[in-house]
Amino acid sequence: MGDMELKKIFLASSSELIDDRKEFEIFINRKNNDWFRDEVFLKLVIWEDFLDALSQTRLQDEYNKAITQCDIFVMLFCTKVGKYTEEEFETAFGQFKATNKPLIYTYFKDAEITTGSANKEDLMSLWRFQEKLGKLGHFYTSYKNIEDLKFKFNAQLDKLKGEGFFKKGSVKNTGKPLCLNR
Repeated sequence: MGDMELKKIFLASSSELIDDRKEFEIFINRKNNDWFRDEVFLKLVIWEDFLDALSQTRLQDEYNKAITQCDIFVMLFCTKVGKYTEEEFETAFGQFKATNKPLIYTYFKDAEITTGSANKEDLMSLWRFQEKLGKLGHFYTSYKNIEDLKFKFNAQLDKLKGEGFFKKGSVKNTGKPLCLNR
C-alpha cells in the first residue's frame, strides 16, 4: 500500500441537528472502511473536536481557519441559520472563490414543524439565508431524514471519486460552478 490520500470534510450545522451530525460522522467512518483499499481517507472536521482550552483566540476563528484548510465543506440547516454557521459558510465561500476549494455542499432538512413550536426569529434567519444562497447562485439540496442525506451525499462522493477528485495530485478545480448539489 502506498500513501493514503487524505481529504478533509468540514461539517457545519446548528445544534438542533446534533443527531444528524452524529449519524453523518458514522456514515463517513463507514465510507472510510469501504474506501480503505483505494487508499482514500476522509477526515471529518467537526466542532466537537475542538477544545476551548487550546484556543488563545475566539474559538470561531479556529473553526474558520480549519475551513480554509478543508477540501469539502458540508452545511446542514433546518429551522434556523445561526450567525456562526453563516460565518462558516461565508468563510468557505470566500475561500472557494479565491482557491476553488473547498467544494461546498448545503443540505436543508425539510422537517415538519408546528406553528406553535416555530420561532419567528429562527425562521427569518432561515429564509434570509436561503435567499442569500439564491443570490450567490448556490443551490441547496433538501433532505427528509438522515437516510436521505446519507444517500444524497454518498452519491456526490462517488461522483467526485469517478471524476478523480481523490487521486494523488488531482486537479482540485473541477471547473464546475458552486451549485455542486445538482
